[in-house]
Amino acid sequence: MEKEKVEFKWLDAKLIGTDTVVFRLEDGASVKVRVQINRAGVAINLKNPDGTPAYHVDAGLGIQVVPPTKTFYIPKSQFQRPSPKESTMKPI
Repeated sequence: MEKEKVEFKWLDAKLIGTDTVVFRLEDGASVKVRVQINRAGVAINLKNPDGTPAYHVDAGLGIQVVPPTKTFYIPKSQFQRPSPKESTMKPI
């Protein structure tokens, strides 16, 4: 069992601005990076050597690459089409 533990006060994180940054690659693809703070806290019983508060932040990243053609494929077995009876479109 660990004798010394650092105790943290859980902090709420408020998003300022957007959580997504988009990069354009040389080939025209886009890389979307989404950042999320899972947990943040400030130490109650510990300070940094210079006396400032010690923080602990767990962050998560979501990365999505969109090819320049903006096309994707799924197997036909996963593609569900509505039956003609379920269609809500009316002829013109």
